[in-house]
Amino acid sequence: MSLKIALAQLNFLVADITANSHKIIQTALRARDELGADICVFSELAITGYPPEDLLFRPDFITQTTLAVADIATQVQGIDVVLGFPEATAEGLYNSAVVLRDGAVLCVYRKNCLPNYGVFDEQRYFKAGHDISLFTVKGVTLALTICEDVWREGMLLKNKQAGANVVLTLNASPFHAGKMQLREAIIQQQVKQAAVPLVYVNQVGGQDELMFDGASFVLDQHGACVMRAAEFAEQLSVVEFINHQPLPTHCAPLYNEVASIYQALVLGVRDYVTKNGFHGALLGLSGGIDSALVLALAVDALGADKVEVVLMPSCYTQDMSSEDAITQAQTMGVRHHVIPIMPAVNAFTEMLAEVFANTAPDTTEENIQARCRGVILMAMSNKQGKILLTTGNKSEMSVGYATLYGDMAGGFAPIKDVPKLLVYALSRYRNSLSPVIPERVIERPPSAELAPDQVDADSLPAYEHLDPILERYIEGDQSAHEIIAAGFKPEDVMRAISLVDRNEYKRRQSPPGIKITTRAFGRDRRFPITSGYRGIDSK
Repeated sequence: MSLKIALAQLNFLVADITANSHKIIQTALRARDELGADICVFSELAITGYPPEDLLFRPDFITQTTLAVADIATQVQGIDVVLGFPEATAEGLYNSAVVLRDGAVLCVYRKNCLPNYGVFDEQRYFKAGHDISLFTVKGVTLALTICEDVWREGMLLKNKQAGANVVLTLNASPFHAGKMQLREAIIQQQVKQAAVPLVYVNQVGGQDELMFDGASFVLDQHGACVMRAAEFAEQLSVVEFINHQPLPTHCAPLYNEVASIYQALVLGVRDYVTKNGFHGALLGLSGGIDSALVLALAVDALGADKVEVVLMPSCYTQDMSSEDAITQAQTMGVRHHVIPIMPAVNAFTEMLAEVFANTAPDTTEENIQARCRGVILMAMSNKQGKILLTTGNKSEMSVGYATLYGDMAGGFAPIKDVPKLLVYALSRYRNSLSPVIPERVIERPPSAELAPDQVDADSLPAYEHLDPILERYIEGDQSAHEIIAAGFKPEDVMRAISLVDRNEYKRRQSPPGIKITTRAFGRDRRFPITSGYRGIDSK
């Protein structure tokens, strides 16, 4: 007998219960009427979007979700609907999956394995379930699992031994570089061990710092992928099972690592801007590679008509910087303005002349320039209702090579988790699609242009050395001794680590940005601002 299972890979808005419910209902009806599906499976906590965070502590929010699930049950007939929701019980709140059939609740499964590492805080909100949940459609026995469950050794085998012919798993698995390949490989191993087919439905879209890449898939009992949905796109797919085995269908190819990161950043910008109701985006375009990449991301995400750039030259801005910035703005079809900052810088310098008397110029004067630019950009952002995108990268954020209330001013930081060397790789990738970033921007030495003939290498180790050190210290938690033992210069290691440790206060005040590495600043790496810890002393 044939059983058709639809995979609903959708982009939900956290806490928009009405819109999420409508999307679930319409998608289930499409799966029934257009695809002939018997079951439509949605993602983890689909009704609320993921992650709803401390909204889960609000009784009114939980009541809304409970009512919404009941409403979906009454409005969808003739197809089983499997969706994730927060289940309120006398014992506490569970991260649950429910099966709805013709107006009634057929069964409920409570997530057994609650992740509490990295970006996950599920033990803060939920109690862990302990039971298996099975239901039958057309003579096929199906088991329910939720995300972390299928990463744990033995969970699929446990369901197979309980009588499951097929396992359905509802997921909200966040993206980082290489995550799709890692995810599929680990779950393939679990499926091979249990010898049971698996249907994996993942959320797609951006939610604050987190990205969900979709790429839902179906594995046969041998672990072979017989169906894969596209990455970074909503998609409704169907897979037919005959005698408990899935029939092969289309497997969307996976992006390579750089391409997948670029797509994640584009979708992250689009969702943050549109879901938060901004009219578009604004950024300062300096002629440097960071702002050039952010402009390309913004236009690809929102369209040229929704993006605006401002050139703010100073007496230190080289002609080539302005020329390249204008060239890119024209190539990408965005409106651009030129607002020189020296009148503002001179005004502040004159205002501060008395209190700065008998002191030598230093980074203070450089920061005044950056802060004048920040004031201009924030004023335009306020006036136009466009979000200001900051252009700092992870290497700069790591070592504090940025100005509070200056170039750090803004509402969203698209490349906050992108190391400098990856900025170059992403820029070259974007130009391989169509040439939008002037080649001179990619080739010239990076500079903040806040002092005569300034380049980043004056203040920092070369990025070829700095980025690997930062990766080992921040993402790998390696000590200074371990990094030096790996072959890096002791002076570079000590300087980089010292800068990272003493700039936590800056990072805490930076805008949110898209997580693309295994250890992003913010919800992923949470260090105290006030601390006696010094990584340069670690062994």
